[in-house]
Amino acid sequence: MIELLKGLDWSPLIISLKTGIVATVLCFIFGTMAAGWIMGRRTGVRAVIDSILTLPMVLPPTASGFFLLLLFSRRRPVGMTLYDHFDIKIVQSWAGCVIAAFVISFPLMYRNARAAFEQVDINLIYAGRTLGMSDMKIFFQVVFPAARPGIASGTVLTFARAIGEYGATSMLAGNIPGKTGTISQRIAMVIQNGDYITAGLWVGVVMVIAFLIMLIMNIISGRSGRQQIKW
Repeated sequence: MIELLKGLDWSPLIISLKTGIVATVLCFIFGTMAAGWIMGRRTGVRAVIDSILTLPMVLPPTASGFFLLLLFSRRRPVGMTLYDHFDIKIVQSWAGCVIAAFVISFPLMYRNARAAFEQVDINLIYAGRTLGMSDMKIFFQVVFPAARPGIASGTVLTFARAIGEYGATSMLAGNIPGKTGTISQRIAMVIQNGDYITAGLWVGVVMVIAFLIMLIMNIISGRSGRQQIKW
């Protein structure tokens, strides 16, 4: 077992962690911004935009990957423009891994952030306005701190989803060892080759990561519960 671990190519773990971290940061920024922005919209508009933003959550990942492939292909306007004018290649690249993980994970961050914002006491917002605070100040100094536990949980879930993404990543970024080959893709590849021992090792690595993520979530939830309920 020790010899197997020593001879194991750890690049899938590094690629998955890098992809998960970058995608989570992007989801955190844009997810919280979108959740805060949509709170002030009318019900009808909110329902339409909310459906669009959460669509990747209900679509099969391969379907999302197909649309991303059409969008960023060098034969399409967006992909052609990025490559010809900015020398940015999305398909079959690590950037494709990040974009696929971002698109698939974004709804989790957005939904958790929105739910956290909806649970903030409206009287805190009214109090801020009474004190003459701007909407921006109220958001960052009142709403965001009050919603922090829910946002933290959403961030952890987003990271978990990002590092485990497979379908859309395979469609957009492919499975290039050392470049776009993530843990999920590595497991699928070695199973196809009949190497169940290596697959089992990678599954064990994923289980350890998943356990740590759940542990962090439980710690966050426990702290939030102690703040809200004191026996």
